[in-house]
Amino acid sequence: QVHLVESGGGSVQAGGSLRLSCAVSGDTYNRRFMAWFRQVPGKEREAVAAIYTSTGNSISPASVLGRFTASQDKAKGTVYLQMDSLKPDDTAMYYCAAGLRAGGSQYVAGDYNYWGQGTQVTVSS
Repeated sequence: QVHLVESGGGSVQAGGSLRLSCAVSGDTYNRRFMAWFRQVPGKEREAVAAIYTSTGNSISPASVLGRFTASQDKAKGTVYLQMDSLKPDDTAMYYCAAGLRAGGSQYVAGDYNYWGQGTQVTVSS
């Protein structure tokens, strides 16, 4: 079992930066790979970054590559999402995910077992 709590959302102007936090607790197996997703009403959850917690290696899909980066502080049990050069289209609810199923795809929301409650990010033009 894994428990996730996101924080750090808020309002920011286009071009600005924001860092989201995800406090993680629970079994280490399900925390070996963690991801960030976002969702706007009426659309599916979209992956924006992920991190291999054993190595700290971060990956991001092409849609946000170079702007969004996942990182971690193992001592604090926290995973971060650094978002730079924000655009109004980045406005969404952002979620932290863990518990990727065996054989699952790291960018597919349905392949994760555990989710936080989400934190809202609003980017104004």
